[in-house]
Amino acid sequence: MRKQWKFLLALVAAFGLFAAACGSDGDDAADGGGDSEAAADGIGADKTVGLTFDLLGRGDQSFNDSAAAGTDKAKADFGVTVNEITPTDASARAGDLQLQAENSDLVVGVGFSFAQAAAEVAAENPDVKFAVVDDSMMNFDTGEPLAPNAAGLVFAEEQGSYLVGVAAGLKTETNVIGFIGGVSGIGLIEKFEAGFVAGVQSVNPDAEVKVDYISEFPDFAGFESPDRGKEIASAMYGEGADIIYAAAGLSGSGMFQAAADHTAAEGSKVWGIGVDSDQYNTVDPSVQEYVLTSMLKRVDNAVYNITEDVLKDNFVPGEVRYDLAAGGVDYSTTGGFIDDITGEIDEAKQAIIDGEIEVPTAP
Repeated sequence: MRKQWKFLLALVAAFGLFAAACGSDGDDAADGGGDSEAAADGIGADKTVGLTFDLLGRGDQSFNDSAAAGTDKAKADFGVTVNEITPTDASARAGDLQLQAENSDLVVGVGFSFAQAAAEVAAENPDVKFAVVDDSMMNFDTGEPLAPNAAGLVFAEEQGSYLVGVAAGLKTETNVIGFIGGVSGIGLIEKFEAGFVAGVQSVNPDAEVKVDYISEFPDFAGFESPDRGKEIASAMYGEGADIIYAAAGLSGSGMFQAAADHTAAEGSKVWGIGVDSDQYNTVDPSVQEYVLTSMLKRVDNAVYNITEDVLKDNFVPGEVRYDLAAGGVDYSTTGGFIDDITGEIDEAKQAIIDGEIEVPTAP
């Protein structure tokens, strides 16, 4: 097994609360792979997907809800049965996966806290396929899949962040932009920062990007501290930032409130950029007008596609990477606030897909 299990388990315990201000909506509905002919053939009528949520389960307005949107569509398109389990605590994950394996053809763990347990349970259930969101399910030492029946669904967060960085660079009027990360020192959130800053600089090299993190590993409070998110955002707005991107989970909700408060107090409009899901559709209506755009992480597409792969005997173990080309990340246009610049953002999107732009993964 890999050396970083303890680290990953600690990280995702915090990510169970990640992005409580995020959610599923029209932009987040799975749109990959299905067709009416497959549904008519009933290829999933005798198949079961065991969707195993992270701690908050359905209704978290984040990864869990997005994964559920994927299985909801698979159920409608393919006729599969979906069994859902929400762990009562972190120690229940392995037992829940085993329970799912006894009744499912595909078991999905939402969050890479399931990775070690999934590798172990997969070895004990070779006839069942497993998939884990946000872990490659690869052995870093050998370069081989951790199990021949386990896939890892990973995302190019830096690419989606680049696109919203382009939006920020084009829309800023003060040439001061902010980035708020939840927890530093873990590598993951730094991908969001790196892509965002690169996107800003690609269209506006004169813009300054202020960067701050709420907490530092191993303190994961940065993902669940709206008050701190609001405090840091308020400071950035006070220092001239007119757009801030927060990759900080629940803490990001504080940024939108700070944008509303600053705009009311100063009379000059400032913005926030959402993360993971289209936050325009999930924030309180009183702050919707401050959501410039959101970086979309399409967990729904990944879950839907892995289900289709299993049903059509196209399952491949190990890492399955969802980048822009695969529909794994994107940006939202809800609210219409960036309608005037979508052409330029889409040009950057295509350049990344074509390999003309290589987005950095580290600041």
